[in-house]
Amino acid sequence: MPARRPPSRGRRLLTRPSTPALAGVLVALVVFGAQAPRLLGAAGWASLLDAAALVGIGAVAVTLLLVAGQFDVSIGVLSVASSVTAALLVTEAGWGVWPALAASLVGALLVGAVNGALVVLTGLPSFLVTLGTFLVLQGGTLVVAQTVAGRSLVDGLEAATGWSSAEAVFGSVLVLGDGRFRVAVVWWVAAVVLAGWLLRRTRFGNAVYALGGSRRAARELGVPTAWTTVALYLVTATAAWLLGTLALVRQGGVPVAPGFGDEIEYLVVALIGGCLLGGGYGSAVGAAAGALLYGVVRTGIGLAGWSPATFQVVLGVLLVVALLANGIARRRLIAVPRS
Repeated sequence: MPARRPPSRGRRLLTRPSTPALAGVLVALVVFGAQAPRLLGAAGWASLLDAAALVGIGAVAVTLLLVAGQFDVSIGVLSVASSVTAALLVTEAGWGVWPALAASLVGALLVGAVNGALVVLTGLPSFLVTLGTFLVLQGGTLVVAQTVAGRSLVDGLEAATGWSSAEAVFGSVLVLGDGRFRVAVVWWVAAVVLAGWLLRRTRFGNAVYALGGSRRAARELGVPTAWTTVALYLVTATAAWLLGTLALVRQGGVPVAPGFGDEIEYLVVALIGGCLLGGGYGSAVGAAAGALLYGVVRTGIGLAGWSPATFQVVLGVLLVVALLANGIARRRLIAVPRS
């Protein structure tokens, strides 16, 4: 039999999870750059990178779960719950900012551990388990905020001990020209780099891909499926805490209202970035590209003066196109190495 020729570099590029999203970013920059030239200025880049960073941190965590064939619908609510916890400890209990943030992180990790343990021990779909967590956190956070603070807006943290240092870490701004680049972008880049390293360079990443490919086969091959699953939910909880902390420090407080949470946007961005709901396929770079596309479209629509409702339409179209493109790419993985 003749030796099979290795796939070309161009063909390998077409099968990367991030390729459709990266192509979408280029198209969106051209379209909205023509409609609103301010998008390509310093202020425009600052706005789109900020939007991409806030959704991108959550999308990276969701990507890790999707690659493993899992999902978490409670990440958005958990981010609000963790920020409310820290805010109440500061305003009502008189804690310093850093002890309050540490306590909220412990609480978030506890929720993540419970989610992971329930998924492992019960064998129930992760969607149902985390949906229960979503409902508990959504109602519980609103009740606690209104009962303890007597209002749905918990604010007034600026005078607390440690606020200035926390603001430097989670709320600092770099001014370049007329653009205000927030530190959330740095946290987003760090999250993408860390997730990419975990997925591509560690045994943990191999275990994540194995879980998404076939949980039963992974278990028979000695992959620590239970530990890996719980660890993924701990990572998601940490990302939720980080998002809540960034919002808390930026606003100097946190509003609590029914229906809060951005978990659907995190899922959409992860899917646009190349993940598939079946698991075993996706990348941190793809999640970053999906978040960047989200930021370009959201900022571009605002600067171009389009109706805000147009954003939902465009996002839905991008999701459908990405799913179709990634479905084609996945069928080619037999002949092309996964990236």
